[in-house]
Amino acid sequence: MAVSAPVLEIDHVVKRFDSFTAVDGVCLDVRAGEVVGLLGVNGAGKTTLMNMVLGLITPTSGTIRAFGMDLSKHRMEILRRANFCTTYAALPGNVSVRNNLLIFAGLYGVKKPKQKVAELLELLEITKLADKPTGQLSAGESTRVNLAKALLNDPELLLLDEPTASLDPDIADKVRKLVRHVQKERAPAILYTSHNMRDIEEVCDRILFLHQGKILASGTADEITRHFKEDDLENVFIKIARSGDVETVGSGC
Repeated sequence: MAVSAPVLEIDHVVKRFDSFTAVDGVCLDVRAGEVVGLLGVNGAGKTTLMNMVLGLITPTSGTIRAFGMDLSKHRMEILRRANFCTTYAALPGNVSVRNNLLIFAGLYGVKKPKQKVAELLELLEITKLADKPTGQLSAGESTRVNLAKALLNDPELLLLDEPTASLDPDIADKVRKLVRHVQKERAPAILYTSHNMRDIEEVCDRILFLHQGKILASGTADEITRHFKEDDLENVFIKIARSGDVETVGSGC
């Protein structure tokens, strides 16, 4: 069986801010229908990497390609086929949930926008919030609205930046199940950042541990725990977080 070409390819990417190196020679790829998790402590470089994939900041060196195209030359073409969700960017708070989604549907050129918005509101179980101002939502409600926004254009590449941060366990569980549902139904390539072990274990097919901008380990959860001779990912996480000189395994470059 032929292996499909990666939807997203990150090749030896470096990002420096003056004398500080936020991302240091990262290589990774994500294929259609695959969820690849970026795991690491705050400041490991996860969000910086996401922002480079979105074209919000430019790599100091290295290349990023999506759908076989160089991001530096074809950013708008790539972003038409991609979308993102983050807990750190709020939608306009004085606009209702429904109207926020309709506005973004217009920006994305979504066909039958009212029908699409209604479908997503039902999928994410937030139909009852449709006429509520977005600024009055709880953290969990806001996250689900952001996910609805991210799914409006049926993205082939979906970037999720800590989508369960600050959520209670029940809502976080619903978000994880939704991500898996979207993966099975629509098969996008998904890059998923988190420092939550439960997220990574339940949602991701492959895991990349970032530490001080470098990938120190990659593989499935079982492969990584076996390599580091630990019982679970949480213990591996602690070991990597506390020791930047651990042996690398499957870094991807």
